[in-house]
Amino acid sequence: MANLTPELEKWRLKILKVAEGYGLDMFETIFELITYDQINQFASYGGFPVRYPHWRFGMEYEQLSKSYEYGLSKIYEMVVNTDPCYAYLMEGNRLVDQKLVMAHVYGHCDFFKNNQWFSPTNRKMMDQMANHATRIRRYVDRYGVDTVEDFIDKVLSLENLIDRHSPYVQRSAAQARNAAADIRKEEESSEAALLRVNRDYMDEYINPREFVAHQKMKAEQETSRLEKFPAEPQRDVLAFLMNHAPLKNWQQDIISIIRDEAYYFAPQGMTKIMNEGWASYWHSKIMTQDVLSDSEVVDFADAHSGTMAMAPNGFNPYKVGIELFRDIEDRWNKGKFGKEWNDCDDVQLKNRWDKKLGLGRDKIFEIRRNYNDVTFIDEFLTEDFCVANKMFVYKFNKRTNQYEVDTRDFPNIKRQLLFQLTNFGQPIIQIENGNFENRGELLLSHLFEGIEMQPDYMRETLGNLQAIWGRPVSIATVQDEQPKLYRHDGHEVVEHAIGVQGPGGAVTQDGPSEEG
Repeated sequence: MANLTPELEKWRLKILKVAEGYGLDMFETIFELITYDQINQFASYGGFPVRYPHWRFGMEYEQLSKSYEYGLSKIYEMVVNTDPCYAYLMEGNRLVDQKLVMAHVYGHCDFFKNNQWFSPTNRKMMDQMANHATRIRRYVDRYGVDTVEDFIDKVLSLENLIDRHSPYVQRSAAQARNAAADIRKEEESSEAALLRVNRDYMDEYINPREFVAHQKMKAEQETSRLEKFPAEPQRDVLAFLMNHAPLKNWQQDIISIIRDEAYYFAPQGMTKIMNEGWASYWHSKIMTQDVLSDSEVVDFADAHSGTMAMAPNGFNPYKVGIELFRDIEDRWNKGKFGKEWNDCDDVQLKNRWDKKLGLGRDKIFEIRRNYNDVTFIDEFLTEDFCVANKMFVYKFNKRTNQYEVDTRDFPNIKRQLLFQLTNFGQPIIQIENGNFENRGELLLSHLFEGIEMQPDYMRETLGNLQAIWGRPVSIATVQDEQPKLYRHDGHEVVEHAIGVQGPGGAVTQDGPSEEG
């Protein structure tokens, strides 16, 4: 199997057999044995060594390399969600570490294959990434490194502005037909003024795309005098820019590349706790089934406990995930669920509760198939679990110079955790109007849920949006507990107080109050 040593290959086959015996169902998994320098390179590219060139990957590599050299961190494993799955082992690790990593990887591969939130992802992303890299290198050769990298920088600052749930929305047949008709109509209108060319490099000169895009925008603006544009708020900001901003072909293609990759990585962010918890649960099971030798038990316990460590003021998805899966398995084995259990107020009876149902293993496999982190935590995180695992809210006491428990209030703890997991803790932004105040300006809105946006990030993001849109860009949000509108005109950000914000994002400005 790849370039594994005979001993590692022997253990791979044994671990695979044990994993399949437990019911794990994986894609074919190809293990590669690589150096620490190679694993840092691969990790800096998100696990895809064929990815497009960009300076941010170089910065990530430098950080990983320095952390390894100074003994601050070490990558033990890396696995890529493709079919087949690719996993990397680092040369020089102890045999017990390599066994643990292989067991952990098989847990991940089972999760990738069977969790519903990964079902829309492209399983041939390794080939797709290579294709993306080829296209971007072609643009670099044609338009220059600085021009292409500058545009990529702007789009990367917006890569989180996608609708992570859109791939899971099933349209009715009528909606699908209408959407397809709209797409055909849009393609026909955008291509109507273009001449057919046989040489791609001549297309930009024969067909002045910026002019065509400008004419298209004007037509959309005329239509939007009577209709809201878009008709409903749109969360996929990248898709809106790709379809409606006055872009050149190569710019439009780069947005599509970064958007595709953002959607590929999105399920991993949506299932971080579950995915790591599931892999950790199974590596701990598999390693104790004739995989560990007597001399490796202490080393395994040391490595496992290091992975599971959680500081009082921190959050470890490995620890929370594995303990929650174990708790669910125990509860469903003993029947600690349902109306009878929830209605019982006798503490002593609850402590002795054991219906001997044996449903735990089936339940965690069902959860692995259907849930993401938000639904997982929302449904199965209990007050008893929080107390047992010391999951409290901490704050730093300047007087004692220590972190201290701020609250043991379970609803508050759960609410804060769910808020952090929703949209990865990032602000939810959506397109409200592509022809704001009938001037071809772009209006966005921030779904305010009690946390204000950081002003410096907001201003930089508005500037990048404005550069792509080509016209002023505004966002409606709440700052200092007051509704505000921030408008970037290409030179500066001006703050306006909002007088009225009507249905559908209609905004009335009271006039500028501050310049940024």
